[in-house]
Amino acid sequence: MTSSSCCKISPIIPIFVSYLLVLSSSICLVHSSDTGKNLNATNQTTLRPEEELHKLKFIRAHLNKINKPASPDGDIIDCVETHLQPAFDHPKLKGQRPLDPPARPNGHNPSGMITEEFQLWSFSGESCPEGTIPIRRTTEQDVLRATSVRKFGRKKIRRVRRDTNSNGHEHAVGYVTGDQYYGAKASINVWAPRVVSPELYGDNYPRFFTYWTTDAYQATGCYNLLCSGFVQTNNRIAIGAAISPTSSYNGGQFDISLLIWKDPKHGNWWLEFGSGVLVGYWPSFLFTHLTDHASMVQFGGEIVNSRPSGFHTSTQMGSGHFAGEGFGKASYFRNLQVVDWDNNLIPLSNLRVLADHPNCYDIQGGINRVWGNYFYYGGPGKNPRCP
Repeated sequence: MTSSSCCKISPIIPIFVSYLLVLSSSICLVHSSDTGKNLNATNQTTLRPEEELHKLKFIRAHLNKINKPASPDGDIIDCVETHLQPAFDHPKLKGQRPLDPPARPNGHNPSGMITEEFQLWSFSGESCPEGTIPIRRTTEQDVLRATSVRKFGRKKIRRVRRDTNSNGHEHAVGYVTGDQYYGAKASINVWAPRVVSPELYGDNYPRFFTYWTTDAYQATGCYNLLCSGFVQTNNRIAIGAAISPTSSYNGGQFDISLLIWKDPKHGNWWLEFGSGVLVGYWPSFLFTHLTDHASMVQFGGEIVNSRPSGFHTSTQMGSGHFAGEGFGKASYFRNLQVVDWDNNLIPLSNLRVLADHPNCYDIQGGINRVWGNYFYYGGPGKNPRCP
C-alpha cells in the first residue's frame, strides 16, 4: 500500500499495488546572460519580497493544518494524540477514534514483536506513549521543494497502466491478475539506492512510506499522513521516517515483511509491518473499486525517468544491480502471498513478471521451498545498453 528501495504500500484504483519505491525527479535551473532580459527581470521582481511573504504565509497556514499540536520528540518526530492525527480532519471521521484491530488472515501467525529497531529516529530509545502516534514533522523546506503548496505530498498525474508511455515512470514488477484479491504479503530486502533530486524528503535515505489514491492520481491521494486518509494506530513506527539498517552489496541483507489485507467486518484495508505489528488502515470509504476487492496485485520497483539531458536517468532501482546477480547483490521480494475471499493467506499460483525497459532495469522470478514465490529485480539505469 514509491528509483526503488523504500517501502511503499499503495492501494490504488483500479488495481492494488505493493511497491518498494523511492521516486526521484530532476530540477533544471536556467540563467539568462541577456542584459536586456536581466533588466526586465529586475523590473519584474520589485514586488518579489511581498510575493515571497505571501507564499510563506500560505505555507505556514498549510503546515499548521498538517502539524497538529503535539508533544515534541526531538525536532523531527512529534507524538500526536491518535484522535488529532490528520485522518480525523475528514468529514466522515470527525469526532471518531481509531478502530480496534481486526482478525488477521487465516494462515498468518505473527509473533507480535519487532525484533530490532528499524528507523533512525528510534535508535536512541525514543518512543511515543500509548494513546499517541509518531508523526514526522513537515518543515517549510519540505514544502518549498514541491512545485506548489497544493501539489506538496502528491504525485504527478499519470496513468495506472504499467507501460512504456507512463509519463517517464518505469517499472520492474511481479503481478497476479484474474481473481478477487483481499490482500497481499511479501518480504523485501532494503537498499539505499542513488536517486536524483528526491523532492519529498530532500535526502537519499530509504524510507517506509505509504501512498493512496481513489482516482488513479487525478485529484485525490497523498503520501503518509500529509492529508486526511490513512489512520495510524501504532506508537512505535513513524511513517515516512528513514529505515536503517540497509542491505550491503555482497554482504549482510536486511529485509522487512509487509502485509495489507481487507478487514472482512468493516471493509478497511489494514497495513502490518514485520511480525504482527499493525501500523494502521485506509478507511474503506476512500475507495471505489477497492470498496469490495482488488483485481490485481503488483509487487516491485518504480523509477521516474524525466530525461532532462536527453539520456536515460542514472537513478538506481533496488540495489542498482540487475536481477541476474542474485542473492546478496540484487534486490528481491520473497514469500509472495495473497489473501483470498475467505480471508486465507495463500501462495501465488500465477505470478508473472514484467520489466518496461529490461536493459535499464530487469526482473527474474522463481519458486522454491524456502522462499516460496520470489523474484529479483532492479538495475543501474543509464549504462551502455541503456543510453
